[in-house]
Amino acid sequence: MEFVPAPAVHRVLCADCGDPIVPNSANLCINCLRNTVDITEGIPKQASVSYCRNCERFLAPPAQWTIARPESQELLAICLKKLKGLNRVRLTDAHFIWTEPHSKRLRISLTIQKEVLTSTILEQVFEIEYLVQHGQCPDCARLAAKNTWKALVQVRQKVPHKRTFLYLEQIILKHGVQKDTISLKEVKDGLDFFYSQRSHAIKMVEFLSGVVPIRSKTSERLLSADTHSNTANFRFTYSVEIVPICKDDLVCLPPKLARQLGNIDPLTVCTRVANSLHFLHPSTLQSCELIASTYWRAPFDSLASVSDLVEFVVLDVEASGRTHGKWVMADAQVALSGAFRSTGAYEDDRMMDYETSASTNQIFHTRTHLGGILQPGDAALGYHLSNSNFNSDDFASLPQDLIPDVILVRKAYPNRRKKNKSRNWRLRSIAKEEGEEGETGSGRGAVGRMGGRDQKKVEEDYELFLRDLEEDPEMRSTVNLYKTDGTKPGRGGSRTSDVKMGKKTPSAMDVNEAPAPATELVSEEGGEDEDEVDFPEVKLEELLENFDEMTLGEDENEHA
Repeated sequence: MEFVPAPAVHRVLCADCGDPIVPNSANLCINCLRNTVDITEGIPKQASVSYCRNCERFLAPPAQWTIARPESQELLAICLKKLKGLNRVRLTDAHFIWTEPHSKRLRISLTIQKEVLTSTILEQVFEIEYLVQHGQCPDCARLAAKNTWKALVQVRQKVPHKRTFLYLEQIILKHGVQKDTISLKEVKDGLDFFYSQRSHAIKMVEFLSGVVPIRSKTSERLLSADTHSNTANFRFTYSVEIVPICKDDLVCLPPKLARQLGNIDPLTVCTRVANSLHFLHPSTLQSCELIASTYWRAPFDSLASVSDLVEFVVLDVEASGRTHGKWVMADAQVALSGAFRSTGAYEDDRMMDYETSASTNQIFHTRTHLGGILQPGDAALGYHLSNSNFNSDDFASLPQDLIPDVILVRKAYPNRRKKNKSRNWRLRSIAKEEGEEGETGSGRGAVGRMGGRDQKKVEEDYELFLRDLEEDPEMRSTVNLYKTDGTKPGRGGSRTSDVKMGKKTPSAMDVNEAPAPATELVSEEGGEDEDEVDFPEVKLEELLENFDEMTLGEDENEHA
């Protein structure tokens, strides 16, 4: 085999230092070439970025304020856009160098390449330091001055509880509709949403019409007018009223409306509230749907709400086989909770008023739509019609043989509630103090910040709302539940005020202690009952990650 020598590499001496190098167009080594040519010339080594502490946004060229977390890709892009001269070189790498969070400094390491002389590419690494200048963005500057809103959405519902607004708050957060809200104020019968633009208020009204049955009315007020330029400044107010009928309410439909809705029996239960009302007759499984426009032509009120529910014990249940969706008709025998007790053994127990009446040990026969979930020995909540008096002409006109003694509404889990266990999930809440339009506050959320005499009632409504979420998977699917850790025993689901309302700063966590249930069953053995095996636990796959670690950006749907 013939040996072929490698071609000889001709070398020349560097023109500056004299080291042998491979010949190039400059006849200079790498070190001398770097000393001679500076490819970073024209790129500033120091710059500044503007930061608004109120809304936590950075100013991105040309004049756009963007939320960016420390050492994120968004912040790196903003910093690079601030540099002049980068278009004349090739950027190959850029990353942050750690700095103290409170130093008001950002350091970035850049690696650039540039062709120097002829066919010679030079690469260089250098650092740039940014000074973080605190200031106010135009939106926060307008909010700093009071009474700067241009549009107002007044949401009202004339019911004695706050569960509707607690649920509405979670739906708003799920879809991120509150991001344009500049201020939120709680009033007696609802909430007020303030906006800087009329289009944002119209967007909120359209969203509300898609999730709850409402009617709205618009009004405007002239603030100023310029006759020379033919321009005027108005304030717009949108009054939104929600139908005063809630889930699980007992409703007696007007006879004319009942005939229009498929000739359904007038005495029904509201099973679902969306952009329309869904009613079900428990004894026949007839159902109907009532849209908002039809309701407001001839409004009517519910006969009773969830606060009037009475706890019953199911003695026997026999399914008839007839089904309608998830409902199964059954004949049931029930008795009041605490019936057939020995008064001598339980004379110190907290008895309800009806337990001292003649109907304490009476057995009631009724038809129910809960035949698929009720078993003998279960507890159920329902309306005790034979012990009630309703101020309704429509109810008084019903034949007495069509009015049952008891209407069961839903299954109850008293043993689980008596133990007062902590929940492994929590909810978000819009954090904003009442009356503070330009500052952020560590409020209790959209509902429950007014305090006063009704504060205990709000806490009870919140606990009932948490139970509704646990016991109704369909309702739970419309909101976002988040994982929690470290929730102390004896507390219910926590509500946190850690959500930015529009461009506001997130406030501290606010955990509301859930009150004890109003009605509890006492174990007849005097001991602690076991948990119900069919208790609707919230599954782990239904929970989202801890939102404290999530990026709260305007372009994300993190508020849902």
